Amino acid sequence: MNREDFPDHARRVIALEMEELGRLGERIDGGFTRAVELMQQCLETRRKIVVCGVGKSGNIGRKFTATLNSTGATCVNLNAQDALHGDLGVLDEGDVVVLLSYSGETAELLTLLPHLRRLDVTLIAITGNVASPLGKNADVVLDVSVQREACPLGLAPTSSTTTMLVLCDALAMVLLEARGFNTDDFAKYHPSGSLGRALLTKVSDVMRQGDALAMVSPATPVASVLTAMTKARAGAAIVVNEDGSLAGVFTHGDFVRAWQADPLVGQNAVAGYMTRKPISISAEKLATEVLAVLEHHRVDDLLVIDTDGRPVGMVDTQDLTRVKWV
Repeated sequence: MNREDFPDHARRVIALEMEELGRLGERIDGGFTRAVELMQQCLETRRKIVVCGVGKSGNIGRKFTATLNSTGATCVNLNAQDALHGDLGVLDEGDVVVLLSYSGETAELLTLLPHLRRLDVTLIAITGNVASPLGKNADVVLDVSVQREACPLGLAPTSSTTTMLVLCDALAMVLLEARGFNTDDFAKYHPSGSLGRALLTKVSDVMRQGDALAMVSPATPVASVLTAMTKARAGAAIVVNEDGSLAGVFTHGDFVRAWQADPLVGQNAVAGYMTRKPISISAEKLATEVLAVLEHHRVDDLLVIDTDGRPVGMVDTQDLTRVKWV
């Protein structure tokens, strides 16, 4: 094969695997629903999911285990060989055991199968051969069969491993939704790295406050408001009433528009030029939501309020460069 042909052959592999994934999607039925329900019930009763596979299926099983654990679903990966030498002790009554084998005839799993059947656990088989011994002895069988491997020799597991991996992802994600697992829950299990920072950082952690804020009263002359903004190095001033409630926000853009209409605007009270209902965000929101709000409303400064609607800070777009979310 000439190197010039490499991209075409790569696209062929991808196309073949996509075709098999399409067939997989058509086979999702009540068995899938039952599998999700069994895993959900297992977790709700404080039991765990145990995943077991051998070879390539074992690799996919370990990824499945990691995905479940990262989404708060207690899961253990069980080595089939070790299970026969004492590790079956990891199983408890009420657990769900997911067995992965494309052929459904993997010797290690078939040896393990009668021992599992004697325990009070639920068996879910993910296999390409639903009529196999594994499929026949499981409580729920999920079909990941393929018509054709992407390997040009038809030998290396390719399409078959992809369908098995994608089905496991589908199980994990639907289970996540069924359990009501949300962003805050996800953050608990990802405290480190850029993902953890993005999920754990709140607006209150990145907003300007104290001396970095320009806060004025409605009667403050515009010229004095500009002085306060310059001192705070801010692009906007928060206008507050005597009781601390929000009156409005005055931005550099507001000043430009006011000055164009009246060059003597500096001596007038800011109340006549401020935005009375500015775009705002709660201090308790995730900081990542700031980006979406700024982009949607096309503003440079975002008012931060507390649960009572009182102003407590401001997020300036220039401050976001120091937040390492990516």
